[in-house]
Amino acid sequence: MAGLTVLNKLDTAKTQWYHFTAIIIAGMGFFTDAYDLFCISLVTKLLGRLYYHVDGASKPGSLPPNVSAAVNGVALCGTLAGQLFFGWLGDKMGRKRVYGMTLMLMVLCSIASGLSFGHNAKSVMATLCFFRFWLGFGIGGDYPLSATIMSEYANKKTRGAFIAAVFAMQGFGILSGGVFAIIVSTIFQTVYKAPPYQVDPVASTIPQADYVWRLILMFGALPAALTYYWRLKMPETARYTALVAKNAKQAAADMSKVLQVEVDAEQEKVEQFTETASNSFGLFSKKFLKRHGKHLLGTTSTWFLLDIAYYSQNLFQKDIFTAVGWIPPAKTMNAIEEVHRIAKAQTLIALCSTVPGYWFTVALIDYIGRFAIQVIGFTMMTIFMFALAIPYHHWTLRENRYGFVVMYALTFFFANFGPNATTFIVPAEIFPARLRSTCHGISAAAGKAGAIVGAFGFLYLAQNQDKSKADAGYPAGIGVRNSLLILGVINFIGLVMTMLVPESKGKSLEEMSKENENDDEEAGTEGQNGTHPPI
Repeated sequence: MAGLTVLNKLDTAKTQWYHFTAIIIAGMGFFTDAYDLFCISLVTKLLGRLYYHVDGASKPGSLPPNVSAAVNGVALCGTLAGQLFFGWLGDKMGRKRVYGMTLMLMVLCSIASGLSFGHNAKSVMATLCFFRFWLGFGIGGDYPLSATIMSEYANKKTRGAFIAAVFAMQGFGILSGGVFAIIVSTIFQTVYKAPPYQVDPVASTIPQADYVWRLILMFGALPAALTYYWRLKMPETARYTALVAKNAKQAAADMSKVLQVEVDAEQEKVEQFTETASNSFGLFSKKFLKRHGKHLLGTTSTWFLLDIAYYSQNLFQKDIFTAVGWIPPAKTMNAIEEVHRIAKAQTLIALCSTVPGYWFTVALIDYIGRFAIQVIGFTMMTIFMFALAIPYHHWTLRENRYGFVVMYALTFFFANFGPNATTFIVPAEIFPARLRSTCHGISAAAGKAGAIVGAFGFLYLAQNQDKSKADAGYPAGIGVRNSLLILGVINFIGLVMTMLVPESKGKSLEEMSKENENDDEEAGTEGQNGTHPPI
């Protein structure tokens, strides 16, 4: 079946200003997402000192394991729920109508997180967790909506780079979190002098430190608020308006303004296009299972496995930072200095490996393809995990510490120049327009389930096998070495499951979803979209 003119013009459009506008508008949402999700790790040590100080203790106060898990993990739980709900809503109500809701929720909850109230530790942590859950809920909605909007606006030649550029704003969000924390902590250190904990345990945590973590959490609202107006001004995507809302006239009018060319409205063609049996099946139908079941299994499983490995890598940061002397023992610092040191370490990791990995993907994805990048990423992550795990004792020796840091940074680089980017991109390209946002939300939610396993399952698993050497409050685990071996196996399984994911480089969205084929044509092309180019 011949494609619609408005969609063909979008597919073949030259790169224009509106493409970059869409990247900035969608990308600033992801900037905020990453800032809000990762900035909590900058302030958890400070929260422990402020609210869980024990008089006479040799070390500063720290969050109990259950409180630490709640504060760090509640936003991930909210994100998972938001991905499923807003993914579904984006297909029911339209991408644009839901897009503003998620952003406003993020802005309000970022501010509310910093205003967490109460007279004791329990009430402050409870209100902080409440607002961070709803912050995560808004962040979750941004995943399927940003990816779907960008994929539906882009031309097929550079679509991968555009979606990757939106996702790459995460790197700048993480980087900005570290930079802002450095600025705030430097100002407070300059204005309010305090001794180290071992000199004066009480005076080392100044009362004004309570403002530091609140300012860091609230700053995340600013970039999101700045783009709210522009999100409301964006027209609905032509693919949703034509293929889901079935309004060819509105789709043509919207895209005429965007592309600055005359586009014909083809109402009869739209109705014929959308009413064929091959374009009207639902998510829980045999037709969907036959056409896209394998693809959905591929996108959900690879994202789930990737996020187990990606989020658990954060567990080993404290070992890395301590090994290279970036973070001295807590008792030798005051509360604000500790925030400063942690922020500086996170900023260096982001600058040296996280951000470059994202932009390598942007530069190369439309040349070597999604499939190749995902295979390379999982392969290299597997190799580096085993290279860290098998001779683990070798890396713990002081003279080998810089080699350990390099290996660790490379696993981050190949996660971002690899499956961390491609698992976000591919679900926005291979499913039908009426189910695209839902399927991306399901895939992303599977990823967040993996993140929860990685961040908390491995937090307990990686504890020392000798209970007396485990972190305070934790049971004995299997140790870091055995945890790294398991992560290596998980990355290898991710590599195997990548074989279920089709290559979408250079193809239109309708080609990938087979929306431009009727049932007779489909029989003749079965399997074409599941093939992979040689690597």
